[in-house]
Amino acid sequence: MDIANLILPDEEATARWAGLLADTLAAEPLAEQPFVVHLSGDLGAGKTALARAILRKLGFAGPVKSPTFSLVEPYNLPNFSIYHFDLYRFSSGEQWFDAGFDDILAGPGLMLLEWPEKAAGAIAAPDLLLELVATGNDRRRLHARAFTDSGRRCLNRLVQASAPQPATGRDASS
Repeated sequence: MDIANLILPDEEATARWAGLLADTLAAEPLAEQPFVVHLSGDLGAGKTALARAILRKLGFAGPVKSPTFSLVEPYNLPNFSIYHFDLYRFSSGEQWFDAGFDDILAGPGLMLLEWPEKAAGAIAAPDLLLELVATGNDRRRLHARAFTDSGRRCLNRLVQASAPQPATGRDASS
């Protein structure tokens, strides 16, 4: 599967979905190679909330702040690192190279990039692109698209984990 679309009715649903995503990401060899997730959407669409929920589910217990002013926040977990980028203040792709971020992106770990379109032309397609659209009352529409084999594996696991599970055991109506 290359594309998935869903509605996240509230912040709790967004956090649950981020937890499922984190579980699928944990199956990737993050200590050996990069896995890049682009988080795209308008201000207030939930990009940082999604990143925060992923970090929490992967075991980071400390404060998670938006990297709007620092541009990148590294999180060192026992088995791999996570780098949370916020490119909102960029005005061109050249700033990506000037900041030296291409070296980080080439290394192992999970890379979460908010506002990737601000570095257009400087960064390659991600493993996963997550586009969030706020539709009111904490409700979001999420469009997920995979661009690599790793991204497709992750998205397939995610869709399977998100699917309603059949009931087991005796049905109460029988």
